[in-house]
Amino acid sequence: MVAGLSLAIPVLIHLFNLRKYKTVLFPHTRFLKNIQLNSRKQSQVRYKWLLLTRLLFLASLILAFAQPFFNKNNKKTGDNKFQIIYLDNSYSMSVKKGAMSMLDIAKEAARKQVRHATPGTKFVLLTNDKPTSYHSEPGDKVFAEINATDFSAATKTVNEVASTAQSVLQNEGKGGADLYYYSDFQQSAFPMAPNKALMKNITFYGLPVQSDEVQDVYIDTAYFTTPVLQTGKSNYIIVHSRCIGKPPKENPVLSLVINGQVKSAASLNFSDKKESFDTLNFQVNNANWQQIALTLNDAFVRFDDTFRITARSSPNLTVLVLNEGQPNTYIQAAFRAYNGFRLNQVDVAAAPKSWQEYNLVILNGITHIDDVMGKTLNDALQQGQSICIFPGRTSNIQLLNDGLKEVGDIHISGVDTAVQTASSLQQGSALVKDLFEKIPDNVQLPVANWHYVISAGLSANQQSVLSFRNGDPLLARYTPSKGQLYISSTSADLQSGNFPGSYFFTPFLYEMAMQSSSSSVYAISGGTQQPVYLPLVNVSERNMVHVYGKGMDIIPPQRPDGAGLDIFIDQAVQQPGFYALSPANGGDTTKVALNQNKAESQFDFRDINALKSEWKGDNIKWMSITDGGSITDNGNNDFPLWKLCVILAVIMLAAETFLLARPKVAVA
Repeated sequence: MVAGLSLAIPVLIHLFNLRKYKTVLFPHTRFLKNIQLNSRKQSQVRYKWLLLTRLLFLASLILAFAQPFFNKNNKKTGDNKFQIIYLDNSYSMSVKKGAMSMLDIAKEAARKQVRHATPGTKFVLLTNDKPTSYHSEPGDKVFAEINATDFSAATKTVNEVASTAQSVLQNEGKGGADLYYYSDFQQSAFPMAPNKALMKNITFYGLPVQSDEVQDVYIDTAYFTTPVLQTGKSNYIIVHSRCIGKPPKENPVLSLVINGQVKSAASLNFSDKKESFDTLNFQVNNANWQQIALTLNDAFVRFDDTFRITARSSPNLTVLVLNEGQPNTYIQAAFRAYNGFRLNQVDVAAAPKSWQEYNLVILNGITHIDDVMGKTLNDALQQGQSICIFPGRTSNIQLLNDGLKEVGDIHISGVDTAVQTASSLQQGSALVKDLFEKIPDNVQLPVANWHYVISAGLSANQQSVLSFRNGDPLLARYTPSKGQLYISSTSADLQSGNFPGSYFFTPFLYEMAMQSSSSSVYAISGGTQQPVYLPLVNVSERNMVHVYGKGMDIIPPQRPDGAGLDIFIDQAVQQPGFYALSPANGGDTTKVALNQNKAESQFDFRDINALKSEWKGDNIKWMSITDGGSITDNGNNDFPLWKLCVILAVIMLAAETFLLARPKVAVA
């Protein structure tokens, strides 16, 4: 508006210029009269066109700086709309883009958005931590909240943000809102296709902030070579590190810190695949919880330079093996390889009356289960114990079914004598997901020379761990009560197949033994909703488990599971670190380690041009942010009139130059 006053400048110049005349003397008045008449007409036309070009030049220049847009959709913004700003403050936004982090660039753009908004506009600020308020706030308050936003270990998907925006709309009683989405658009948080139901009544403005080149070294995972920590002996930990972007000029140093003391170190050497596998060893002198931290001296990105593990020695894990016939050498070798297990092998005819002291009971080579044995199995499962059955080959399968019916709705219907290889491994099974960070490539699944065909009713809660192509289980998990029952459909000997000598046999037995008690090793990744199992007696609201940290006491989400509780610590705590779990009414304290979400370290950003081809429509707009935080609209819905104004200004300047350059006509 103020700039428009400059249009008066050429008018004033022309008014003053038209009052000045130049007198030219001629010898004859008749010629002078003709010259005056021609000069006045030409000067009037010429000065009018010159004035018009100057006015149009200034007007075009003013409009170009105003940067107007023409909305092709002709969709007017209603009075009930307000602005929702989402700032992605996850750790991946800490990457530098020039001199500023991506979060700082997004914050500066959001501040400019608030400053330039129409007076009286209401805002809602959303971050990954939590919404600062579910109610709209004035610009000055939101401006201060933007300044206070810092990095957070929490992450949110676009669907979660849109769902929160819908809740805000309901709370405000508004018919629509503009959602400004400032993010690096990681693949794990932003899908290629929008959820149209969640975008209802929302105009989405995508504001990507992405770094062209990312350099990072981080620890992908770490694990022990033994299932339990051993006291007074060397323990070995394998560390898997990765490199993103250009490898550093100097090899990073990996340090092993236990309870605050440096125990070992190694220099990382990355392969062509930008991976490094390093083995560190250490000793512990007691059976207490050990807080283990693996740290890197990476200078580029710091949030993922530490990987945490808690572990303790568990000498009280006991295993009872009931053999029908000779003891199984594979089972015996598996548990005697480490000091963390106490193995007791007896003939099934001499089975102890009480199994309560054992973490795992294995029935090996069993060809019949009578009613008494079936009831004993049921009692053990009711107490939350783990049972594993490796049946023997028999033609009278009814002798097995008599005892299985005491346990649950489990039935052997026949024998399949065809040689078959297991075709699938259920990675969601408790045996698999707690043991393997990643199943090795090209791993050979077990082969069975024969197997029982086992079926189960709904009450048995069957879950196949290893299964054949036709759907029959090779190894299945059943939870008819509090405990866990594992049944192999073939015997644990080489005549029946190669399962006892396979990659999975020994680790599966270890995990079965530890499932009836709390684990001895914890390294939880944030964002995975991985539960921590704690065995508790008489689970109720009064003895719920609390999470304790520095000045923190939180009750996390938890649910009954068998004879204990599953604790979902990462749903209540986002900050990586060491935490203690303890029931409210007292009891053993369990130390757990929480690490950051590994997806944040992968920096797999979406291609914005590819997103635009899928995220499009009347309510989808895309904008750009410069390194200084300025916002420009580059969407497909609006036509930038300011570009046309620039072109028009150049044309008017050329026309003015042409008029001034024409030969002047003498004026009397």
